[in-house]
Amino acid sequence: MTGRQDVVMRLKGETERAVPGGGGEGAGGAPDAGDAAARRPKRDREATRRRILDAARDLFGEHGYDGVTVRMIAARSEANMALVNRYFGSKAALFGEVLAGESVLREVIAGEPAGLPRRLAEHFVRQIDRRGGTPMSRMLDRSAGQPEVKEILLHHLEDMIVEPLVAQLDGPDARARALLASTIIMGGGPVRRLLGLNDLRAADPAELTDRLTAMFTAALAPITPTR
Repeated sequence: MTGRQDVVMRLKGETERAVPGGGGEGAGGAPDAGDAAARRPKRDREATRRRILDAARDLFGEHGYDGVTVRMIAARSEANMALVNRYFGSKAALFGEVLAGESVLREVIAGEPAGLPRRLAEHFVRQIDRRGGTPMSRMLDRSAGQPEVKEILLHHLEDMIVEPLVAQLDGPDARARALLASTIIMGGGPVRRLLGLNDLRAADPAELTDRLTAMFTAALAPITPTR
């Protein structure tokens, strides 16, 4: 091979490695710059969306639904208002998505039906022990009663608590029994807001768990018809 041919071959090889799909790493080895650039916007969108959700959760917990504006959420998440509206459509829809993401009750309810009353009791006691409340409890405490989110809260109760409970129950009147257990779960909110939980926190957690287990067991048991 002449010196000129050698130079031409080397230049050709360098060109193929530099062009995506030209035989270099972009053709089957490490991802090339074009692939990385194509993926980056999706990662950026997901990160922005997560920041908006986190900011909304914190603000709704601090001020309640009515005390938060889309402008506040945009500023806290370092996004613009157009992005907030593009990703979620409205403040109410964003509130609903935050609720769905924060709820752990669906996971608590899932599992062996026989252990359901105990799992619910343990969850209830964990919430009592969390001073300052959870993001979820703060959101509900500060937003309950707002007409704009009433429908969202009803759907949340249905989708995250009532329906999963019904799916765990055998026998007649499953929905009525699920609703009865739901009143125990959700009834802690007004007590927390109006009376506080210091007396419950001072009680023995094991005894509280046993008592609540008995309450949930009774609520979820098949209803015996009266004669």
